[in-house]
Amino acid sequence: MSMLQDAKPSVRIKLAGLWASLMSCYIYGDYFGLFAAGRIQDMIAGNFGPLGPTTPGILVGVSLLMAVPALMIFGSLALPASLCRWANVVLGLFYTLIMLLTMPGAPAFYLVLGVIEVLLTAAVVVHAWRWPKV
Repeated sequence: MSMLQDAKPSVRIKLAGLWASLMSCYIYGDYFGLFAAGRIQDMIAGNFGPLGPTTPGILVGVSLLMAVPALMIFGSLALPASLCRWANVVLGLFYTLIMLLTMPGAPAFYLVLGVIEVLLTAAVVVHAWRWPKV
């Protein structure tokens, strides 16, 4: 029986994979949220959950908030090492905090995804913090 060769992924690949996994959880959480009773009616009525009425400013703000993790998938691969490390540490902590602030009182499916998201962003911080030096 032959052994499979297993290449160790770089820190950059791990970080990009963590951000991609995080985005998948975000997307599924938002999608599943559409099935909550009354959610579609709230959307039709122009309500953006706890943020109140849906405004162009709210939509731009939330779009920017969600664009950053999506961009970090590529950023983790393309940014200069020092900038990449610090961007991952700072943004990983920021998105961990956001999840922790939005989880209280949330439905069970959101809590499950939220715990996974917190673990993913914490892993981003740990991997970036422990980035090997030459």
